[in-house]
Amino acid sequence: MNSANINLLVLYYSRHGATRQLAELIAEGIESVPGATARLRTVPEVSAVCEATESDIPASGPPYVEHKDLQECAGLALGSPTRFGNMASAVKYFLDGSTSQWLSGALIGKPACVFTSTGSMHGGQESTLLSMMIPLMHHGMVMVGLPYSQPELMNTQTGGTPYGVTHFAKADGSAPISADEKKLALAQGKRLAEIAIKLAK
Repeated sequence: MNSANINLLVLYYSRHGATRQLAELIAEGIESVPGATARLRTVPEVSAVCEATESDIPASGPPYVEHKDLQECAGLALGSPTRFGNMASAVKYFLDGSTSQWLSGALIGKPACVFTSTGSMHGGQESTLLSMMIPLMHHGMVMVGLPYSQPELMNTQTGGTPYGVTHFAKADGSAPISADEKKLALAQGKRLAEIAIKLAK
């Protein structure tokens, strides 16, 4: 990694793997931009059982996010599966603990985008994206959407919105990322990186 590169945090929670796949595609889009590096991170699962804890290191995939990752990033891509039209509790739990970054203004003026995966076509894709935008706007972040200059937004039959890339996974999670969804995820990562580089200057 070039020391002059800017770092973009791609933070997600994924239960069955679809949101993780979108995160990896967004990271690929970020790294297609010279001068940009993606840092993939996830959040631990939240349990209603008080004694239940997650190990410090995930069994597979990227490490768990730390609040210093927010401090160090030049931009953020935040992803979550849909839970009743809202972000998953694991993502909300992490954001609820970011008060010190809010107090210090660590994220003010940094670009952010959001992405999600749902089990049903009308499972709250857009409301989930909007729910994730709210705390990021409280942090003073600059929201980056997907413009309709992306032709896939007009053609997609599964996922994709101007608020951010989405994926329709089906109830059993069996549907693969479609060609349109893949292109939108790559475009979203690229757009986030390009804007982050401009803002960093």
